[in-house]
Amino acid sequence: MKKIPVQEAVGQILAHDMTQIIPGERKGPRFKKGHIVQPEDISVLLSMGKEHIYTLELDEFTYHENEAAEHLAGICQGDHLERSEISEGRINLKAAVDGLLRVNVPLLERINLYGEVMIATKRDGTPVTKGTVVAGTRAIPLWIAKEKIHQCEKLAGGEKVLSIRPFVPQKAVILTTGSEVCKGLVKDGFREVLPAKLQPYGFTIVDHRYTMDDKESIVRQLREMIAEDLDLILCTGGMSVDPDDNTPGAIQEVSTQVVTYGTPVLPGAMFMAAYHHRTVILGLPGSVMFHPRTVFDLILPLAAAQEPITREYIAGLGHGGLL
Repeated sequence: MKKIPVQEAVGQILAHDMTQIIPGERKGPRFKKGHIVQPEDISVLLSMGKEHIYTLELDEFTYHENEAAEHLAGICQGDHLERSEISEGRINLKAAVDGLLRVNVPLLERINLYGEVMIATKRDGTPVTKGTVVAGTRAIPLWIAKEKIHQCEKLAGGEKVLSIRPFVPQKAVILTTGSEVCKGLVKDGFREVLPAKLQPYGFTIVDHRYTMDDKESIVRQLREMIAEDLDLILCTGGMSVDPDDNTPGAIQEVSTQVVTYGTPVLPGAMFMAAYHHRTVILGLPGSVMFHPRTVFDLILPLAAAQEPITREYIAGLGHGGLL
């Protein structure tokens, strides 16, 4: 790298982006890498506190930060992601569709442990809209050994750090259990809450049914819904451990797989997730009515993207599960 006084820099090519900070107005690159310094630039550079500029001549074994960022973005960019332009040595990854962000966390950690490179992402399982920035990556130094970047690519082995699973339009039905609701003694609090949560993910609620508390009635209604080839069945009411709460037992009876009854998330400890073949069946605790964010809000995006809901995934929600 060659250091040149600013006053002697006219005609020189900048080796890196040069950031200008104007408090309250802007922070960003005023001059980009590769810019040829013009006479009128001298006063601007001096106002930025730059007494010297640097030109850089790289050998065949070295990447400039911009070239390194291109390689790192390639490691990150899986399905339904777009790259931003390079700015100050950094590339952002943006969602190309509305969907669920999936992060290969073990690969992310291996690369970030390697040194002199970084990848920062939103959390795995975050629902995002088209255009949302989900990650940023860059090399830490201005230049970096090519071998270091190539080793990161070898660590990836063709895997990608990020992908977006698009939300899929689906049909949902709600089954509210409770004799007091069926008899009109208590207002159904879920009736207003659930449509607002489902519709942004592309679910169409085809029906909202009611049943008494007894297990036989709940099982009968569930079997009728399953026969209609619905995508998502939401069961509300009767989800606690009281002896007369029969919803969990009914879900278990009709399911081909019970993922979990109970989660390490508050609010939402008494949540249940199960499948009847491809149909997702979720048992919602009463906390969904009263809290703006519960375990249901963490699991629903998986169902919307038709991603598997697993016991391991739910167990991992305990870290950060106090909402």
